[in-house]
Amino acid sequence: MSNRERTFLLMILPALILFIAFNTIPLITGAIYSFTNYRGYGDYDFVGFRNYIDLFGDERVRNSYWFTFKYAVVGTILINFLSLLIALGLNSRIRCKSLLRGVYFVPNILGGLIIGYIFSFFFTYIVPAIGKAAHIGFLENSILASEKYAWIGVLIVGVWQAVAMNTIIYISGLQTVPTDIYEAGMIDGVTGWQKFWKLTFPMLLPFISINLILSTKNMLMVFDQIMSLTKGGPAQSTESISYLIYNNGMAGGQFGFQSANAVIFFIVIVIFAVVQMKLTGRKEEQL
Repeated sequence: MSNRERTFLLMILPALILFIAFNTIPLITGAIYSFTNYRGYGDYDFVGFRNYIDLFGDERVRNSYWFTFKYAVVGTILINFLSLLIALGLNSRIRCKSLLRGVYFVPNILGGLIIGYIFSFFFTYIVPAIGKAAHIGFLENSILASEKYAWIGVLIVGVWQAVAMNTIIYISGLQTVPTDIYEAGMIDGVTGWQKFWKLTFPMLLPFISINLILSTKNMLMVFDQIMSLTKGGPAQSTESISYLIYNNGMAGGQFGFQSANAVIFFIVIVIFAVVQMKLTGRKEEQL
């Protein structure tokens, strides 16, 4: 082995060991426990595919999947729309662009739990106080206390935090668009909306693909916002899959059952990512 190869190996080995220790081994262990009736403590027996069969008949699991999919679809659309809009504004000729980019990135620096607790105080005390002072009926009560609308409060927090990273990626994409394309478009009479749709959008498609995959994955795995804002309530109306797996698996004595849920959830996320990559990749080839 040459010195160059030895150096590469020494650089890769620590990361590989950490990845195997904290990702691969827990994944395999969880998959094994999914075929057992393990409660998180004590002895356990192998039960085959019973946990997987029971998952499809569990109403609480079905509700958590419905909430998570609804949250992820709406959140992904809002995140990419808002972040692209902000990126277009920050990439234009305006003053203090660097300062504004830093300000918009602040939500991504803060932890999800911290942001959740801040917004929990805001939704519980500030907004109702404003609603009562302004005599606006639907604002007088906390949105987090509504079984019907609590998910919107969680969605607002999730989107507000996620827009930051997507905006930076879109700005990076906009800066890679050659100015020659716009000059050629101006000669052909392309202006306004056509300039964006026919020139900017096709060049941004690889970055849109990345953002769609990242935002969908992050929204599907929502946990911090649920933990700090609603803890799955009211009446389990905002219970995401990740929160259900954590809550019932670690503290509810359903470690084996929720391990099976985690395996299914992992497969679902992989399917979402693969489908998105196929669709966006096909669109890139067409353009």
